[in-house]
Amino acid sequence: MDLNELYFRQQISLARAAGAASVEARYAHRELANGYGRRIEEAQAAARQPLREGIEA
Repeated sequence: MDLNELYFRQQISLARAAGAASVEARYAHRELANGYGRRIEEAQAAARQPLREGIEA
């Protein structure tokens, strides 16, 4: 899954959390958004890694 899709899914999850009818649904959608956020951070870190290796060499 590329970054654009992760960002999209994160935003959809946040919107669904905001409009959730129950506390449980709100929590579930926020957890999904948090998971997408972690995957975004991991993808960004992985993308920066080759740059750091080039600087350190």
